[in-house]
Amino acid sequence: MQQLQVIRLGTDEAVGFAAEELARYLGEATGEQPGVKAADAAPAVEPGGLWVGTFADFGDGLRHWPETGDAALDDAVFIETSGSAGIIAGSNPGSTLFAVYRYLRELGFRWVSPGREGDRVPAVSVEATAVRVAEAASYRHRGICIEGAVSYENVRDVVDWSAKNGFNTYFTQFREAHTFFNRWYTHMKNPFLEPEPFPVERAREFKAWLTREIGKRGMVFHDVGHGWTCEPFGIPGLGWNDYEEPLSGEVTGYLAEVNGERKLWRKIPMNTNLCYSNPEVRRIVTDDIVQYARQHPEVDVIHFWLADGSNNQCECEECRKGRPSDFYVKMLNELDAKLTSEGLPARIVFLIYVDLLWPPEHEVIKNKERFILMFAPITRTYSRAFEAEEALPELPPYDRNKLEFPASVEANVAFLRAWQQMFDGDSFDFDYHYMWDHLKDPGYYAIARTLHRDVVNLADIGLNGLVSCQAQRTFLPHGLGMCLMGQALWDRTTDFDAFADDFFGAAFGPDGKATRAYMATLSALFDPPYLRGEKDSVSEESAAKFDSIPDAIERFRPVIQRNLGCDDPNLAQAWRYLDIHADMAAQLARALALRARGQNAEAHERWVALSEFVQKREMDVQPVLDVFEYVAILERLFPEPGA
Repeated sequence: MQQLQVIRLGTDEAVGFAAEELARYLGEATGEQPGVKAADAAPAVEPGGLWVGTFADFGDGLRHWPETGDAALDDAVFIETSGSAGIIAGSNPGSTLFAVYRYLRELGFRWVSPGREGDRVPAVSVEATAVRVAEAASYRHRGICIEGAVSYENVRDVVDWSAKNGFNTYFTQFREAHTFFNRWYTHMKNPFLEPEPFPVERAREFKAWLTREIGKRGMVFHDVGHGWTCEPFGIPGLGWNDYEEPLSGEVTGYLAEVNGERKLWRKIPMNTNLCYSNPEVRRIVTDDIVQYARQHPEVDVIHFWLADGSNNQCECEECRKGRPSDFYVKMLNELDAKLTSEGLPARIVFLIYVDLLWPPEHEVIKNKERFILMFAPITRTYSRAFEAEEALPELPPYDRNKLEFPASVEANVAFLRAWQQMFDGDSFDFDYHYMWDHLKDPGYYAIARTLHRDVVNLADIGLNGLVSCQAQRTFLPHGLGMCLMGQALWDRTTDFDAFADDFFGAAFGPDGKATRAYMATLSALFDPPYLRGEKDSVSEESAAKFDSIPDAIERFRPVIQRNLGCDDPNLAQAWRYLDIHADMAAQLARALALRARGQNAEAHERWVALSEFVQKREMDVQPVLDVFEYVAILERLFPEPGA
């Protein structure tokens, strides 16, 4: 039998990492640790060993590579192996890593959740395998954005997991991502864990480490977004916090005038807009972005967003002469001119969001190659998916600071269409399926279906992918939707049912099919539209559904119990998580049944007991459930009487 050998081509860090990952996982699967060696050039004849590199490393004449729009930006893979010999190649260094994971997937590997406990490693005889794959990704933008409450290890593991599942982008958000780490280390929403101080310097250290993790995988690094409306003026933008320090008269003069006053919007700098008609405001902001791009060449894409507030745009005489989007586009053009003059290549994301949903009336983006449009329909419902065939309504008139934002999918897409008439460049959806809405579907099944349809239909509404703004710990009770997101972004023809069968089999073993049916039942009975507030809160029909949930859980309990002691430690861990989830779901159902009968005081008591149960068990589920988000979202359904 020929000894396994991995040969890497070139010196790129991501290609080297791909070769190391291939050798490591093959070693786990075969019990034989392959060696890794470097080579300067591809073999002229059929190679011995598994050769890893980019299409360019192998040369144009060796194979017919899958076509891509732009090899640097668009991912494609080519795999042709027979036994322990062949080539594993990608259109760029990051694609080469995807090619390695794609090859391993063909051998039976799966990565169902972050961390080693999510690995599913088969026993493999490589000599008995033959793999041929030639694919280009359906979408350019396939990413995850940090949110929620996280430890450094949580985010590191999500970055690692995401590349294994076809994601090519990670977005750290803010300059330091401090607020997300701070929530975990100070244990917000969990009084049963001892908080520890979390200074900004530690967040900066974590971000530097994450930058290296993203870079060594050849992933696209997105950064910042929030903060450009306060940081350039010396006002910290670490999160959505009140700011009590006095502002100078000069800085106050730069703030939006609302109701005759220029001041921080409800004391929160992050939510405060500026006087965008003022050329000095635009100069200060765009100069700061240029400086950031100059100081951070490792960042591929910088997000330039305005304030996170809404209906608080400047009402001064000059600002009233144009929509906020007109002044926004004017700033984008000014920023592009400055970046171009300094030869800085960073691409800039601009967003369609709240007040900026209304497109400009006068200004037009001049250099489409610099910019990426980001559609952020934060007020949409997740009870329905994007559909290209829907008749779209006309846009409501722009009424400064008196806007109502769309909930329906069609109304949101209508705003996108209006922007697309002005800008036909690169674009993606920035969506929130796993920010809040997954917690309104305790079976995590209905939301996975909506997400799948959304991803499939992105191309039909003119978008080139998705960056998911979400909590990172979103794998309790399972990671179907997360894994499906990565796969469908890679291949939009992915069939939901076939993928779900494969996922549940990998995640839960022989009882995977039964687990899938159980999760579908939970999603149907918990009725996510009810939890989203789209149905009457008091409803005997809803109460009856919630009443039936504990019995459905108990019918599945024997399946959980018999799997808790399975020999595979990773499978056993998955079933331990389901055991805890069953307790949580039964308690939530009882609280919701009381709520649906109008017994709010009793429902609140039940919720307090459930929240304490989850808080006390947090360390048992820490990698897979964000307890901060769980409590923050669901407690809104059970307000304390009289509060």
